[in-house]
Amino acid sequence: MLTTEDRALLERPLHGYLTVAPAEGRRPVTRPVWFGLTPAGVEVFTMAGAPKLDRVRADPWASLVVAAPEGETERWVAVSGGVTVHDDGADELARRLAGEYWDLADPESAAALDAMLAADLVRLVIHPDDVRRGA
Repeated sequence: MLTTEDRALLERPLHGYLTVAPAEGRRPVTRPVWFGLTPAGVEVFTMAGAPKLDRVRADPWASLVVAAPEGETERWVAVSGGVTVHDDGADELARRLAGEYWDLADPESAAALDAMLAADLVRLVIHPDDVRRGA
């Protein structure tokens, strides 16, 4: 479902915008997230107590939109589909992505990563059943 061009964009350390199904009687919520590409789709990590996790457990669906940064030719990819929640792999994902997004030699960044890892993290995997793109 993902093209070579989609994968090239999704393999870059860009911010993704994650939307999960709304809580009953509420509107959808979109948040910027770090993400990784997997053979199954895309993955993100979150704190176990995050409201988005409750929403995903109630309705296991999400969409992630990633766009090329300013200064590049406009293009974007939106990956939507079912979500699975995993208790394993979140710390490793957080470490890997922090190394891609931050300079971990910087003491503030290293401390922020340590704080993330001290939290109870879970990993969400979006299994795409719809991929849209624009250029």
